[in-house]
Amino acid sequence: MARGLAEIVAEHNLSELILDTKEITLTVRRGGAVAPAPHAMPMAPAYAPAHAPAPVAAAAAPPPVIEDKAHQVTSPFVGTFYRKPNPDSPNYVSLNDKVDKGAVLCIVEAMKLMNEIEADVAGTVTAILVEDGAPVEYGQPLFKIAV
Repeated sequence: MARGLAEIVAEHNLSELILDTKEITLTVRRGGAVAPAPHAMPMAPAYAPAHAPAPVAAAAAPPPVIEDKAHQVTSPFVGTFYRKPNPDSPNYVSLNDKVDKGAVLCIVEAMKLMNEIEADVAGTVTAILVEDGAPVEYGQPLFKIAV
């Protein structure tokens, strides 16, 4: 089965082919390995490829890690991120604005309640990490503030 999928990828010059069924999800990548997706159920031995190629190591080195000492303001719950109180108002804060501790940075709407998110430190807004109107998860970074 896996060999046939690899032949289809090569024959049609595809970079990736995903086969998704109730039992399993297989991803075949050109130059890569045949591997079940992380959420897939394990394959029964009857379906396992006889000679699966080994995973290919990444050719490019990871970019250097730059230490960012800015404080991150995160979402306290799941909801929708808004930069302003209503569509006709200006944004609470913009990039490079100086904010005091307790200043309102945005609103996260959760279960039809508009919750103001306040700065927990004083400093300068160095990054706004979410687009207006985008969904956010619990603990997701929203802003970076240089203290």
